[in-house]
Amino acid sequence: MNAKLKKFRGSCHNNTNETIDGLEKITLVGSPNVGKSVVFGNLTGRYVTVSNYPGTTVEVTRGKGRLGSKEFAVIDTPGMYSLLPITEEERVARNILLEEKPEIVLQVADAKNIERMLHLTLQLIEAELPVILNLNLMDEAERLGMKIDLNLLEQELGIPVVATVATENKGMDVLRDRLIKYERTAGRVFKYDNLTESAIHKIEEVLKGEFNISKRAIALLLLQDDPDIKALVKEQMKGNYISVEEIIEETKKRYAQPLHYIITLARQKEVNNIVERATTTAVSKGMDFRERLSRLMMHPIAGIPILLMAIYGLYEFVGVFGAQVSVDFLENKVFGEYINPFFTKVVSSIIPWKVIQELFVHQYGIITLGIRYAIAIILPIVTTFFIAFSIIEDTGYLPRLAMLIDRLFKKIGLNGRAVIPIVLGFGCDTMATMVTRTLETKRERIIATLLLSLAIPCSAQMGVILALLAGNSKGLWIFVSIMTIIFLFVGFLAARIMPGERPLFYMEIPPLRWPKLSNVFTKTYTRVEWYFKEILPLFILASILIWAGRITGLFDFVINILSYPVSWIGLPKEAATAFLYGFFRRDFGAAGLYDLKDAGILSGIPLIVSIVTLALFMPCIAQFSMTIKERGLKMALGMAAFIFPFAFFVGFLVNKLLNGLGVIL
Repeated sequence: MNAKLKKFRGSCHNNTNETIDGLEKITLVGSPNVGKSVVFGNLTGRYVTVSNYPGTTVEVTRGKGRLGSKEFAVIDTPGMYSLLPITEEERVARNILLEEKPEIVLQVADAKNIERMLHLTLQLIEAELPVILNLNLMDEAERLGMKIDLNLLEQELGIPVVATVATENKGMDVLRDRLIKYERTAGRVFKYDNLTESAIHKIEEVLKGEFNISKRAIALLLLQDDPDIKALVKEQMKGNYISVEEIIEETKKRYAQPLHYIITLARQKEVNNIVERATTTAVSKGMDFRERLSRLMMHPIAGIPILLMAIYGLYEFVGVFGAQVSVDFLENKVFGEYINPFFTKVVSSIIPWKVIQELFVHQYGIITLGIRYAIAIILPIVTTFFIAFSIIEDTGYLPRLAMLIDRLFKKIGLNGRAVIPIVLGFGCDTMATMVTRTLETKRERIIATLLLSLAIPCSAQMGVILALLAGNSKGLWIFVSIMTIIFLFVGFLAARIMPGERPLFYMEIPPLRWPKLSNVFTKTYTRVEWYFKEILPLFILASILIWAGRITGLFDFVINILSYPVSWIGLPKEAATAFLYGFFRRDFGAAGLYDLKDAGILSGIPLIVSIVTLALFMPCIAQFSMTIKERGLKMALGMAAFIFPFAFFVGFLVNKLLNGLGVIL
């Protein structure tokens, strides 16, 4: 297998524990945000995070589904618009088709945008893949007055076509029946102009090797300068590729425009002809309320107050109810009056050695520190954020926000599509770093990863910060202003330093919907379950490491070193402990500042300085590990080498500026 294809193969195996070896495969493909994950859940009974914005599925998910008496392996791939990939996301999806020989390729498409969806359908047919077309979101198409003649569309394409509303399970029985009874058909391959067809036939004649898609599809990808396919064909043909190259170069000379443009235009004309014959649209009765609201959300002026209202609602729910009311009850009432005293008494009576007692209770114990932080301080904040975020993403607001801020993001080397990993970063920076792979260019992915590591606090850390600034509106605005300036300044600087083309922006805009209660509940439950499985053990591990560090003296040694930069930015030396916590987890460090505030050690300007510095401080271990996985060790270390001193430099400037201006907080 070609080295480039191998490079991406690692991204193609996010396997579940389910054994699917030996089963016939149904592979789901299609553009982002068309409901592939919903269809996958319906076919397998497994839940996959389903969001009303593109880019949810960033790794391949595998499961088993029973159709009639037969069991199938079902594979959910990342979003793809074409067999000619642009993003790593699309490469992963195509590699599944190239490598795994699925028995059925189920293309899930957005019915209301059928003219854009059929472009991929024609490519799959050209590749001689066993395709079934699933027109999903039929309710949205019907709401717009669209009628699709499924029988005529089947005749035009030569493949089975099924209509569904997967979120409501409508049409899924028909889809299952078509999958069970599927018999492979060739599909109707349309013809390009004579010159292109001649080039395709010439390449097909000289191609040598075994490919899992048709030689016609390989020839078309070669004519469009697909680097991965070119490398694969070169490897298979050894020294005979020169004949293919000559055909391609000769064909290019015969056209005034690039071959990719010629081929895409011809394919789209065919799509338009098919759509014209197979669909009808009722006369528009004008925009309804949802369409008006949708346009207002993307308007450069009207969209701003809508965004501010969304932020205010998020603050009230997460910052006030989650970070203040809920945390106060769990921290002071449940743990302060019941759990901590009870376990301290039990452990002290059972274990006579104080050094062993401190592993479980007292200042840095697993129960009194690790579990208390995780459940009393972080959990209510994370849970309320997950609820709010699930509501926002289920409405379809995120892609509209992407359209709103695209122009601003262009200034920092990104485009509106980057709003997805950036906003996800406010939930979990580790997951958001993985989602940066959906961005088009390497330059964008590096800039987005840097900004996530530096200037985007995760939900747990942000929640604690909101609790620290509760009732201090001036301090909150100072913090938000500084973080916004840093985000834009570093992004602007990175965009100027890093070479590369200006990013393009294209995104499907899903329908604006009322959030579905079952979706919100399921997403929140799944994410909280993830928190308990993945994050709670890290808090316990951090407590053990802190305990071990204290009894060996290593903990005190590191704190002593950190106390120098901490004192340099005007903070008490006790804050060094919180920064050490932040190395294990950002929210762990923020919770350490919370303790210092409760003890009366941090307040006023030093509190703001400590919050800003910690928010900019090193990414947590989990995020750092993901950065290594996505960007490489060298790049991850380079980012860390920049972030560590930069955070303290900003803290120093903030301390001097606020004191110099005589700000009272």
